Amino acid sequence: MWQKYLIGLVAAGGAAGALADAPLTVAWREKPPYYYFENGVAKGFMLERAKQVFAAARVQAQFVNEPQKRIWANFAHGMQNYCSISWYRLPEREAVAQYSVPIHADQPHAVLAVPAVAARIKSHTNLKSLLADQTLTLGVIDGVSYGPELDALIAGSQNRIMRRTVETAAMFRMVSVGRADYMFVDREDWNYLRVNHPELRTLVLVDYSDMPPGLKRHIVCSRDVPTETMERLNRAIAARNDTPHR
Repeated sequence: MWQKYLIGLVAAGGAAGALADAPLTVAWREKPPYYYFENGVAKGFMLERAKQVFAAARVQAQFVNEPQKRIWANFAHGMQNYCSISWYRLPEREAVAQYSVPIHADQPHAVLAVPAVAARIKSHTNLKSLLADQTLTLGVIDGVSYGPELDALIAGSQNRIMRRTVETAAMFRMVSVGRADYMFVDREDWNYLRVNHPELRTLVLVDYSDMPPGLKRHIVCSRDVPTETMERLNRAIAARNDTPHR
C-alpha cells in the first residue's frame, strides 16, 4: 500500500513540476512599431525586447497575437499561465494581473491635428483650453488607455468625442481624412507611421507643455504565475536596463 502511495506522490510531484515548467502564453497586440506583422512575420522593438527578457530569465514562452480587449478579458476571466507585454499600470488592471518592474518608459503624448484646424488647435495655449473647445472633435481609440491622467482629462472633455474600436493606424487614417479634428498620439507610433504611410505626413504634430509625463510600461502576468518566475523576469529586465544599448 505504501509503495502505491509513494508512486502517487512522485506522479503528483512530476505533474506539478511539468505544469510549473509549461511555457507561458505571452500575448501581444498589433501596435507598430512596438509589435506588428510585416509580410506575415512578427516584428517590433518591444516584441524583440520581451523575447530577450523571457530568454534571459529562462522562462519558456509562446508568443501569440491577440486583440487588446481579448487580452484583458482573458485576465479578468482568470486564464492561467498567461502574460502580456508592455502595459501601463492602472488600478483596474492590477486587480486581475501582477506587474513586472518597468520594461519601457514612454515619451509624453502629443496632439496630431488635421491641417485645416491646426491653427485653431495651436491657438489653445494649454491642454485644458484645448479640451474645453466644444467645436473640436477628438478621435479616441476605444478600449485603450492613454494613461490615468490623460484618460481622466478625456473623460471630462467638452470636445465632441469620436470613439472607435480600431487599431492605431486606422485612427490615424480617420483623422487624416477629417473624421476627427485631432487625436492624442504616442510618439513611437507617429515616428513609425509617418515613415511607412506617406499619406499621413500632412498631419500636424502639436506639443503642449502641460501634457502629462510619459508612462512606464510593464509585463503583466496572471495571478497564478509564481512569484519566483516574476522575480526572474524582474532581474532580467533590470539587467537589460543596466546594460548600455547602441
